[in-house]
Amino acid sequence: MVVVWCPDWPVTAACVAAGVPLHHPAAVFSANRVVACSAVARSNGVRRGMRRREAQASCPDLAVLAVDPARDARLFEPVAAAVEELVVGVDVVRPGVVAAPADGALAYFGDEYRLMETLIDHVSAKAGVEVQIGIADGLFAALLAARRSCVVEPGASRRFLAPLPVTELDQPGSVLAEYDGSEELVDLLRRLGLRTLGQFAELPERTVSSRFGRLGMLAHRLANGLSERPLDRRRPPADLAVDETFDIPISRVEEAAYIAERLADELHAKLAGRNLACTRLGIYARTESGEELSRVWRCSGGESGTNGVPVAARGIADRVRWQFDSWLQGEQRPRSGVVTLRLEPEEVVEAGLLQLHLWRGGLGDNPADDQADERAGRALVQVQRLLGPEAVATAVLDGGRGPAERVRLVPWGDVRGDEAKGAGARSGSGQAEVAPWPGRLPAPSPATVHPEPVRAAVVDHRGRPVRMTARGALSAPPARVAVDGGPLWEVAAWAGPWPLDERWWDPGADGPAARVQVVLAEGGAPAGKALLLRCRDERSPRWQVEGEYT
Repeated sequence: MVVVWCPDWPVTAACVAAGVPLHHPAAVFSANRVVACSAVARSNGVRRGMRRREAQASCPDLAVLAVDPARDARLFEPVAAAVEELVVGVDVVRPGVVAAPADGALAYFGDEYRLMETLIDHVSAKAGVEVQIGIADGLFAALLAARRSCVVEPGASRRFLAPLPVTELDQPGSVLAEYDGSEELVDLLRRLGLRTLGQFAELPERTVSSRFGRLGMLAHRLANGLSERPLDRRRPPADLAVDETFDIPISRVEEAAYIAERLADELHAKLAGRNLACTRLGIYARTESGEELSRVWRCSGGESGTNGVPVAARGIADRVRWQFDSWLQGEQRPRSGVVTLRLEPEEVVEAGLLQLHLWRGGLGDNPADDQADERAGRALVQVQRLLGPEAVATAVLDGGRGPAERVRLVPWGDVRGDEAKGAGARSGSGQAEVAPWPGRLPAPSPATVHPEPVRAAVVDHRGRPVRMTARGALSAPPARVAVDGGPLWEVAAWAGPWPLDERWWDPGADGPAARVQVVLAEGGAPAGKALLLRCRDERSPRWQVEGEYT
């Protein structure tokens, strides 16, 4: 891929529209926070995410500009058109970034550096803006290469990405940055000691999937230099395209926006009916005088419309409106109004590959989130009517010593928190603060907790069963472990024991017990696999596997 990147494009577009000199410190704000700032502003201490008052304190001369995606798209059209004059198959990733396959252009220009030099000169002459260009395998690697104005050799994307900081995953314009929770994921990786993309890429896929979920798997693919999804070479069905012909030519953006919403709803309904999602949208128009207008937009998998559906009708309509804004109000306007509009999915994937959360809520600032919460609540209540109150439950962190004891299932609609039995007081974030329990298992908790403990056997280095003494200690260090009648695995390290003196008042209780953590050595067991074991009965030891760490 070849990526053409205009640094700080939202700021550049806002300055051009407001008549602010480009050498003046400026920043674009949304909800009184900096979403983009110029290089001059950064040199004065302004950073993305700053509050407006803090940014102005760092740079008193800062020009305060409003966010406007339509403005950014309209002013970016000359840049995309200039790139399209030299490279075939241009996609607008977002205003400020265009991407295209590099093979055809390289065959014509001969080598990467001649292509980059020609593109920089041509875009500067045609659009009057400075750009940076990168070439690499995959959109993510090419975007980071553009930020460094370099060429990554074929097959070397992972080596190029390895030393880069993991924070690159959440930079503006990144695929991952479009997803909810990306900032929290990157922060978690840093706190876990994964400071570079190479360190994150070395983790096994199974570990990443179980610990970080779907968003972590997407980040893992990007860190490995792969595309955000596996290749899917299916051609979109021809009957997915929607079009409309107008008796009265469209010459105003407001008219186009109204029609775009209707066509976007129709296109989205067709896609949803086949369980598909659009990742590349082609917008084609023909004017009354016969001019053909076209542009292809990439649709991010993490984007949502007002109804919370990935790449929903709202997202499609926004792109059509932005594109018409570029065509009808740009410098190179068509000579007549538009008489035909066609929306065509250029690339589709199964909708399950872009599935987000069941519903999105809890933010409190977006009315759409509250509506989603209400719809989800009504659906869950209906399930309870059909299957009973206990059929829908919420897992609540509670007090307890073992991992299974700390999870309490509360039927949907019942009281949670300090009014419910066993839950601690609530913090300001709404999470239950559970008081410390004597003898509680130390962190971290097992990733997998078995509903019913699995029987196990633990022996010392002489092959004799390890038992628990009357004082809660082990008779010998664990040397080998067998799970559910399987082979004996060598123990590389162990911790504990943590004595459990529970239900001492109950004559029918099993008596004292203890928990032990063991890490299995490389060999017959999965390397580094860790188990949480529990032992009962000092005379005839009964060992069980309560959980597994990944």
